Amino acid sequence: MKKIVRTLFTLLIVGLMLCSVHQSFAQRTQIRGFVDALTYYQGGKLNFGLGEQDLFITSELNERLSFLGETVFKYSADSPTLFDISIERIIMKYNYAGNHSVLIGKHHTPVNYWNDTYHHGRVFFPTIERPLVFSEGIIPLHTTGVSLQGQNLGNIRFGYDLMVGNGLGSSDLADNDKFKSVTAAMHIKPVDGLRLGASFYHDVISGGSILHNHAGGSPMIMSQVNQNLVTGSVAYFSKKYELLVESTMAMSKSDSLGMQNTIATYAYAGLKVTEKFIPYVRFDDIQYKNKEVYFSNNNAQSFIGGLRYELNYLAVLKLEYQYTKRQMSTDTDKLTLQLAIGF
Repeated sequence: MKKIVRTLFTLLIVGLMLCSVHQSFAQRTQIRGFVDALTYYQGGKLNFGLGEQDLFITSELNERLSFLGETVFKYSADSPTLFDISIERIIMKYNYAGNHSVLIGKHHTPVNYWNDTYHHGRVFFPTIERPLVFSEGIIPLHTTGVSLQGQNLGNIRFGYDLMVGNGLGSSDLADNDKFKSVTAAMHIKPVDGLRLGASFYHDVISGGSILHNHAGGSPMIMSQVNQNLVTGSVAYFSKKYELLVESTMAMSKSDSLGMQNTIATYAYAGLKVTEKFIPYVRFDDIQYKNKEVYFSNNNAQSFIGGLRYELNYLAVLKLEYQYTKRQMSTDTDKLTLQLAIGF
C-alpha cells in the first residue's frame, strides 16, 4: 500500500512539473474589444449612431516573438450590408536584443503621438473624434512594410522607429510604383508623464495613384508629387493635468507648381477636477497654400469644449460641443454625447 501511495505521489509530482514546464512555454493570447455609440444634435435635428467596433488580438508565441491584430467593423454606405470590415493592423514583432525589435506587417504610421498611441479604441481618446489633421488626410494613417523599433532606452527613455513600406496610393498586398515611403521617428520621456517627439516622413506619389485617405473622397493624383512631413509633439499626462500639442508641416512638390507648404496644428488641454470628471478643450488649425498641389485647399479651424466622465478604466462618457469653420464652406456646430467601452 505504501509503495502504491509513493508511486502515485511521484506521478503527481512529475505531472505538476510537466504542467509547469508546459505552461512556461505556452502561447498566451488575449482578445479584447472596443465599441462606442453616440447621439448628436446638428442641423436642427437629433441623431443616433454607432461608431466603430474594434477587435484587438495580441499573442505572445514565445519570449521574443509576438503578434498583434486589429480589425474594425464600421458603417459604410457603399457596402451592401452598410458595414465594412477593415484590417487596421497586422504586426509580427521579433525582439532581437534588449528593447530593440523588428516589426513586419501593417502598422499605424508613427508620425505623431496620436496615431502612435490611441489607435481605434475610442474609450482611450481624450476627445470624441480624432483631430482635423486626420480627417483632412494629412497624416498617412497606415504603412505596410518593415520597421526597426527601440523603446525606453537609457535614463531619458529614448525611443525610435525606422520604417520602410508601401507608399500612398498602394495596397496592403503590393506597392503601386517603385518608390517606398520612409518614416523616421524618435521620442524621449525625461520624466513621468512627459513625452517629447519628432518625426520625418517621405514619400513619392506617382501620377495616377488613388488616395483613399484623402479629404473629400478618393481622388486620383494626375502628376507625380514628392511629399515630406515634419512633425513635432509635446504630450504631458499626469494625475491632474493633460496636455497634447502637435504640429505637422507637409511639403508637397510637383514639377508644375513647385513646393507648397501646409501647416496643421492642434492643441488639447484637460484638467482632472476629480478622479472621474475631466473638462477639456481642443483647438485645430490647418492652413493651406493657395497653390496646394496635393491636399484640398480649404483652410479649416475647429474649437472643441467637452466633459469626460470616466466610469472606470474601460467605460467613458463624453459630452462635447464642436464648432468648425472652413474657408470655402459653411460653418458648422455640433453637440455630441458618446459612450465608449472596452470589453
